[in-house]
Amino acid sequence: MAELGEDGRLPPVHFGHTAVPSDEAAGKTHCEVSVLNGDCGISENMMCSGSPLTPGSQSGVETANTSVGPDAKSDIPRRSSIIKDGRQRKERKKTVSFSSMPTEKKISRVSDCINAMVDGSELKKVRSNSRVYHRYFLLDADMQSLRWEPTKKESEKAKIDVKSIKEVRTGKNTETFRTNGTYDQISEDCAFSIIFGENYESLDLVANTADVANIWVTGLRYLISYGKHTLNMIESSQNNLRSSWLSDLFDEDDVNHNKQIAICAAVQLIKKLNPGLKNVKIELKFKELHKAQDKSGSDVTKEEFAEVFHDLCTRPEIYFLFVQFSSNKEFLDTKDLMIFLEAEQGMAQVSEDTSLNVIHKYEPSKEGRLKGWLSLDGFSNYLMSAECHIFDPEHKSICQDMTQPLSHYYINASHNTYLIEDQFRGPSDVTGYIRALKMGCRCVELDVWDGSDNEPVIYTGHTMTSQIVFRSVIDVINKYAFVASEFPLILCLENHCSVKQQKVMFQHLKKILGDRIHVDSPKLEDCYLPSPSELKGKILLKGKKLDTNCTASEGEVTDEDEGAEMSQRMSIESTEQQTNAPKKIPLLKDLSDLVTLCKSVEFKDFPTSFQKQKPWELCSFNEVFATRCACDFPGDFVNYNKKFLARVYPSPMRIDSSNMNPQDFWKCGCQIVAMNYQTPGLMMDLNIGWFRQNGNSGYVLRPAIMREQVSYFSANTKDSVPGVSPQLLHIKIISGQNFPKPKGSGAKGDVVDPYVYVEIHGIPADCAEQRTKTVHQNGDYPLFDESFEFQINLPELAMVRFVVLDDDYIGDEFIGQYTIPFECLQPGFRHVPLQSLTGELLPHTLLFVHVAITNRRGGGKPHKRGLSVRKGKKSREYASMRVLQIKAVDEVFKTALLPLREATDLRENMQNAIVSFKELCGLSAVANLKQCILALSPRLTGPDNSPLLVFNLSDPYPNLELQGLLPEVLKKVVTSYDMMIQTSKTLLESSDSVYERILQTQKAAMEFHENLHDLAVKEGLKGRKLHKAVESFTWNITILKGQADLLKHARSEVQENLKQIHYSALTCNLSKGGTAGGSSGSTDSKSRRSLEAIPEKATGEEELTDEEN
Repeated sequence: MAELGEDGRLPPVHFGHTAVPSDEAAGKTHCEVSVLNGDCGISENMMCSGSPLTPGSQSGVETANTSVGPDAKSDIPRRSSIIKDGRQRKERKKTVSFSSMPTEKKISRVSDCINAMVDGSELKKVRSNSRVYHRYFLLDADMQSLRWEPTKKESEKAKIDVKSIKEVRTGKNTETFRTNGTYDQISEDCAFSIIFGENYESLDLVANTADVANIWVTGLRYLISYGKHTLNMIESSQNNLRSSWLSDLFDEDDVNHNKQIAICAAVQLIKKLNPGLKNVKIELKFKELHKAQDKSGSDVTKEEFAEVFHDLCTRPEIYFLFVQFSSNKEFLDTKDLMIFLEAEQGMAQVSEDTSLNVIHKYEPSKEGRLKGWLSLDGFSNYLMSAECHIFDPEHKSICQDMTQPLSHYYINASHNTYLIEDQFRGPSDVTGYIRALKMGCRCVELDVWDGSDNEPVIYTGHTMTSQIVFRSVIDVINKYAFVASEFPLILCLENHCSVKQQKVMFQHLKKILGDRIHVDSPKLEDCYLPSPSELKGKILLKGKKLDTNCTASEGEVTDEDEGAEMSQRMSIESTEQQTNAPKKIPLLKDLSDLVTLCKSVEFKDFPTSFQKQKPWELCSFNEVFATRCACDFPGDFVNYNKKFLARVYPSPMRIDSSNMNPQDFWKCGCQIVAMNYQTPGLMMDLNIGWFRQNGNSGYVLRPAIMREQVSYFSANTKDSVPGVSPQLLHIKIISGQNFPKPKGSGAKGDVVDPYVYVEIHGIPADCAEQRTKTVHQNGDYPLFDESFEFQINLPELAMVRFVVLDDDYIGDEFIGQYTIPFECLQPGFRHVPLQSLTGELLPHTLLFVHVAITNRRGGGKPHKRGLSVRKGKKSREYASMRVLQIKAVDEVFKTALLPLREATDLRENMQNAIVSFKELCGLSAVANLKQCILALSPRLTGPDNSPLLVFNLSDPYPNLELQGLLPEVLKKVVTSYDMMIQTSKTLLESSDSVYERILQTQKAAMEFHENLHDLAVKEGLKGRKLHKAVESFTWNITILKGQADLLKHARSEVQENLKQIHYSALTCNLSKGGTAGGSSGSTDSKSRRSLEAIPEKATGEEELTDEEN
């Protein structure tokens, strides 16, 4: 067995003798000091002595002392910590660092973790009685016991034998945490539990930072896996994959075989491997290493090259994740990788061939590719590849139904497309059209006026903007119209020309655009516009149109002059739709005939439109007036947009070309929200991000609740949407890479103090934001490790925006952002590519996040969300039917009350049973059943590797069959599993009949729809009561549709869960008579057991008395 050093530490591990590849922890924090911790480096954000919490920080318990380490200030008197060799612990000194590089050694190997644990950390010990104790925990130097101090009992009793530890569980996933009164104050990322002893007691701990928690979890899991052989394992790996790979790279550059290369060559080689690193940082690292070695020359040896690569290119957060899934903690074999891809990344139908493809694609070492092993560097390559982008690749191509009427889509639109600066004095240029069309814009604007030499020009009338020739714009449109999208392009033609120049306009349009212009007149009997698919490759002209009975070569129409509004200094009232007598202008009939499906008409009010407006008539709304409609008539506005196109353009007061919030109008169903493309910022980020989905085609299908003829939806809802199941979005911001200094900022030199905002944009009920703590003086590799949860009530309209800012005394400055529709999020560990203020991709600038989406409602404590709901049906919320006071209709809706209750009970019983099972598995609601079975598998295997329980997969509902004597602790899990299977079976067997009964009621009620108004009048309803009856009818139909859909989705969820159980049983070799498809056989279950969750005894925590604290 390898020997400990004289001070009880593990000996340093040099190049060629490293068991586990290293990581580079984040740089310096706001503490501005490095804590010397021997040769074990806990970075400053792990060991800050009483540092203040920044806003948004959730480090441990909010009111708790945040100090870590034996020199940290604490209200608790602590005697000197003595390790096994009897030598008193060295005093640590604080030193001020003037180097631009962090000087402390990073936690990057298992040996570093073990050394940190031997040194010890202050952790908070949590009890179920809402008490929290500050204790100093340390690992004995012989690595056999975990101790804590101070304690009222003998020191020999205030310890846990490492060999008695069954599992190390991350997060707040024990009964003690769930029932503790300080649950909401404890960070999920700082909490972990040690399950130990034959009774599966739990020791529940909270670290001051997620880094410290990761160190303890990683070190303890390694000890559990290898026990007394831990040191041998660390020392035995003489040539790991990284060592051999780096050695080969070095030898290729060492053409003279001098066993060293020039420092500039070494810098370029590391730069090639990690392009995000700055040359000066790499060179400085080599020079610091040479200085520490008192080396005179500047050439770099193989060992020095490997050490610098190790320090600069290993990311600790990826290392901790890598160790979690690696059976031997050194590489991922095909089975390890299968589990990661299936359970974490949500990949379906994963086989060993899938794993081998990933390994061959991303593993840099020849040995790893040959043997089917993925090293830490290969794992990092995979996580940073396009496959692990947060954006779902399915949405990069057309993935929505494009056969719906045009009014059922949001359409990417530009306002005053010709402008490249402000609205009043800015220049006009054809590049505005090129930029917009390349970005997928499907609606551009042309303000056309008489020009010189009988050539119409485009500019904003009544302003000082420059002019561009109409013909050149049409040439550009013809060239770029369908470069980004094949779906129809709308030209908003604001015509102010004389008849003479209108003839020139017509000639240019016909000659240049030709057959691309859609000229087929709509049929009078058509109730809806054609679909985008029917109009592929067509250009639609939006403009004024003469009456159909006009036979002359020209006629008169009302002028629509948005520029005139801007030129006036208007009062607040005059920013509404103008009520003055409109100005009349002549219109050429030939030009009028080119307008077919987008005839411009003036909006009067909703009742008039519902009665008289045709589907091919389009109204334009001033932003201010549209906002008033959204506030005063939210339901009418949504219903109006089900059938008609609505265009919203910016207020004329926005002379600086600022943008309105498109979400304010998308939530009302407005299809065409015209944006000033030339002005970057939040609003354009939302617009660009929104239209990334559906292949960036410029068309996005609106939510079903906004398209269905009879459905209830209010644009201003601040609660859940009837008939739509809320989703819970769980986002963990893990780290960042290569954040640049904000442009134009020089107050702090090259220092960056980043923090991250996560914003949710959507209906008012969904709008929310959360921010991480600030990581001081580290823009290269800041570690955040903070988790957030958001309830999304209308997922189809929600967007997630990641914003990185630089914390500054004067004012926080923008670093980068990325905006993505909720529906495009990929679950699992993902990288987010950040973009600049103007939308360009920032090179090598990334956020590393974890995303999970569940369908459980509500927030707060899990036991409130799960257990309390199961205690009694009184707290269960059932969908309600509104009374119309129309007897015949009300009688029909009453028939739905019982099936609606049954549907809710079927869904809730199934989902609550799943939550109970997950909790007993020691996992959170975010976990899937595949993860649960994998977590349980080690405990379902006996000492002789024979299974105690197997899944009978011959039954469509896999039941557990006993194969031997079952420990008491697992009986509760079996009971919970049986309940989950039973509720799932009940749902599958009963859902069809309940679903049909709900649909029958809906069908019967819809027979009253056309005559509802007359029926209400017969019942004596009028005015407000009549309106209320119609609204209640719509509400009830929406509830019936929504509840039927939810039941259908629950059925799909059960079928998916049964598949996951089936495949997981095969993976773990726990299926009856089946061993195929295994990702992890019973032979390696012991080596993997440190990764798994096992149920803790419900009362086990209480067996730790207060005196033991």
